[in-house]
Amino acid sequence: MAVAYFPPLKRSVTIAGHSTSISLEPIFWAALEQAASAESLPLNALVARIDAERVRADVPVNLASAVRCWLFARRGAAGPGD
Repeated sequence: MAVAYFPPLKRSVTIAGHSTSISLEPIFWAALEQAASAESLPLNALVARIDAERVRADVPVNLASAVRCWLFARRGAAGPGD
């Protein structure tokens, strides 16, 4: 399967009442939107949850990296073919 490569897109999200921007590739934005829908959460709420987990880490990474890692871990947790 051919993979389409696109540069990151910057979008604004609100976390704890504060606006911030995240740059993610379109494939990650789509996966994040699907995950929010699957969990019946607004996108901002899911990003806020990922952010809260990120800041509790021993070595916090930037928010965009945390989102990518969270999505990758979620995909792995679903199992092959899910």
